Amino acid sequence: MTTAGQSTEGGGGEEPVQDPVRTPLQEKDQGTTVKGTPAQGAKEQEPARKTGPEAERPTGPGAERPGVLRDASLSAVLAGLVTVTVSCSGPLLVVLAAAAAGHLSDEQTASWVWAACVGSGVTCAVLSWWTRMPVITAFSTPGAAVLVGSLGNYSYPEAVGAFIISGLLMALIGLTGVFGRIMRRIPPGIVAGMLAGVLFSFGAGLFSALDTAPLPVLAALATYLAVKQRSPRYAVAGALVAAVLATAVAPGFHSKPVDIGWTLPVFTAPEFSGAALVGIAIPLAVVTMASQNAPGLGVLAACGYRPNDRLLLTATGLTSSALAPLGGHAVNLAAITAAISTGEESHPDPRRRYVAGLASGFFYLLTGVCGAALVGLFAALPAELIAVIAGVALLGTISSSLAQTLADERGRDASVVTFLTTASGVTLGGIGSACWGLLLGLATHAALSVLPVRRRGRRDRGKNPTPASGDASTASSRSAAG
Repeated sequence: MTTAGQSTEGGGGEEPVQDPVRTPLQEKDQGTTVKGTPAQGAKEQEPARKTGPEAERPTGPGAERPGVLRDASLSAVLAGLVTVTVSCSGPLLVVLAAAAAGHLSDEQTASWVWAACVGSGVTCAVLSWWTRMPVITAFSTPGAAVLVGSLGNYSYPEAVGAFIISGLLMALIGLTGVFGRIMRRIPPGIVAGMLAGVLFSFGAGLFSALDTAPLPVLAALATYLAVKQRSPRYAVAGALVAAVLATAVAPGFHSKPVDIGWTLPVFTAPEFSGAALVGIAIPLAVVTMASQNAPGLGVLAACGYRPNDRLLLTATGLTSSALAPLGGHAVNLAAITAAISTGEESHPDPRRRYVAGLASGFFYLLTGVCGAALVGLFAALPAELIAVIAGVALLGTISSSLAQTLADERGRDASVVTFLTTASGVTLGGIGSACWGLLLGLATHAALSVLPVRRRGRRDRGKNPTPASGDASTASSRSAAG
């Protein structure tokens, strides 16, 4: 897979169309055009038309945008549904644990869920529609994990003030563009290794569920393989239906009653303190940027997109600050769940996968409005069913990520170190394994690739003087001889 910053040349004798991002799907589309139509004829029929994820990307408010209904597909909508289902199952329980650690009331907890889901829904829908990319956002699970251990040490208004400052810090970092420039310099194999490591536990969880729920696993896997042979777009949807039906008829399954009701947000006036700034705001911003936004940009790049990091990080940071008085702790780019909506299972055409982002936004908003009911619903879903759904939905992305991780032989060691560190799940200093995998992968890349090249360059310069110094010495010797 070609990642951000790479490009390929078109066939024929005409000048290639400039496109900053190339993916295998783009090259496939371009190759079909070249084979089916002569180069000159294709140019006369459709001049300088881009292909790939950014082919129809708008350039501003007045730009013509393709119709959403025309681009909509069942596979993309289902990808959005699976994305929200996975995001609001396990991660939502971490938020509930943080709320319990902070001794929040039921109304404040429901408002926190409302703010987290509504913030994710608005940013998903607006950013996906604006950029025509499947921009998937979520509430910060590592950030909520940090709050489990620290929220009880401060009053809730102080925590709200820290949430506001944390969002502004993330927006400021994104606005400078430094974070995106750093991410674009990372070798693609390392980015793919980080993505594969992040998703590894979900792929392994699919088969670990064989111990406790063999029927749903085998039904989902068999359906996935059977449907993929005929219609790959609907393989995940078929597996989802098979898993739900198999779970419903499996012995020992008992449905739990769920209370239906609307959720109303509760406003909390913020208070600002230096202690909360150090104990909550800074750790929350660092953990969210390192463990969520960095892998989130990597997922989009690994799928062939070229995200506007300034726009995405600034928008999510400001949204976090705006919703903090209602309980939201942090909204960020998603990594694991983003891979569900950015891969080929969402849609074969990468230009139409943004619909999955719109669908995710809709289901997030529905989750927020019905937060109290859906919290109970997601808590009632069997853990094995969630594992099966997530594992099947991510099979294709895991496969392509592993292939790209091992594609470059020279950088393979660094990519493998990144993959193994990330897959280990290690957490040091409150920083998750994705960040540590990225850092250790870059250190391995520098030790094996960058530093040896620089040492060879210095040795070569020592053996061969520069032309300028050589010409000067020759001229001086000639003048001395004269």
